[in-house]
Amino acid sequence: QALVKAWADACASTTPATIVVPTGTFLCGRTDLKGPCKAPEITFQVQGTISAPADISDDVAGESWFLFDNVNNLNINGNGVFDGQGPAIWKTVKSVAVAMHACMQTLRFNYVTNALIEGITSKDSKNFHFIVIGGKNLTFSHITITAAGDSPNTDGIHMGRAAQISILDSNIGTGDDCISVGDGISDLTVTNVTCGPGHGIAIGSLGMYPNESPVKGIHVKNCTLTNTLNGLRIKSWPDREVCDASDIHFDDIIMNNVSFPIIVDQDYCPWNTCKNTGPSKVSLSDISFTNIVGTSGTPEIVHLNCSSLHPCQNVQLSNIDVKSTSGPATSVCCNVKPTISGSIPPGC
Repeated sequence: QALVKAWADACASTTPATIVVPTGTFLCGRTDLKGPCKAPEITFQVQGTISAPADISDDVAGESWFLFDNVNNLNINGNGVFDGQGPAIWKTVKSVAVAMHACMQTLRFNYVTNALIEGITSKDSKNFHFIVIGGKNLTFSHITITAAGDSPNTDGIHMGRAAQISILDSNIGTGDDCISVGDGISDLTVTNVTCGPGHGIAIGSLGMYPNESPVKGIHVKNCTLTNTLNGLRIKSWPDREVCDASDIHFDDIIMNNVSFPIIVDQDYCPWNTCKNTGPSKVSLSDISFTNIVGTSGTPEIVHLNCSSLHPCQNVQLSNIDVKSTSGPATSVCCNVKPTISGSIPPGC
């Protein structure tokens, strides 16, 4: 209640306002911090540790621990920690599908514009660590996201239907995708991010729901992935809904013992939930993988499995120098004719 009151006072201020969580450890249940606000700018400074309830009695399925809703000009900074207390419930979650619907996310940004999230740590989220929905011009800089490599559905940063997102100079190690890009994302920049453990950096999954918005303008550069299941992945569901993704570029990436470094999977179907077996209706175009180096735990370095209904268009592979530690490196290309320059593993 103290935090909610402080937010109300800051939101009503006619001058820039700052809320400080001091050093120490503070237990906090679900908290909605909503606008629009009169304050021209609000700073939420976290110096201590904010801990979520250890069990799930305080959770509401699919909702968030901290919700920032309809706020303009927001700064979240400090060297403090949001501790989601995930280990207390991970062992009770029997599948990732259950985790998606039963446990709360740590920080959710709904329709937030002009935000800088800097310096903070998110630890052991029960579900996704950060979610961005419907916002514009958000920057995540020098953040740390950490959870066990086997923690269920603990994506680092997930986003959908938002524009002008930057993720810079950050460390993300978790049990699922370090960064996951949903439909409707445009102008995303990811630079100098280390990822691992986890499932890598993913576009999608796309084509699961009706009326999905296009994905366009994704630039991932100078990132390092270590001990991840996947590296750089684009995934869409078979025989579901229409969507398109274009202008996607991965440049200057280091892979350290990544199991499946480069993947386009248009037959993505986890948890055996697919009833139809037709090709994906998602269109992929203008995609490049350039200067990808390092090592892989499996021989298949490049796996491009595109849709037979909409073969991938204008895919470029350039200087893919990832060595396999378990046999000769190979590439597989299906329903795509990539433009190849420099060296890549044989097969495409």
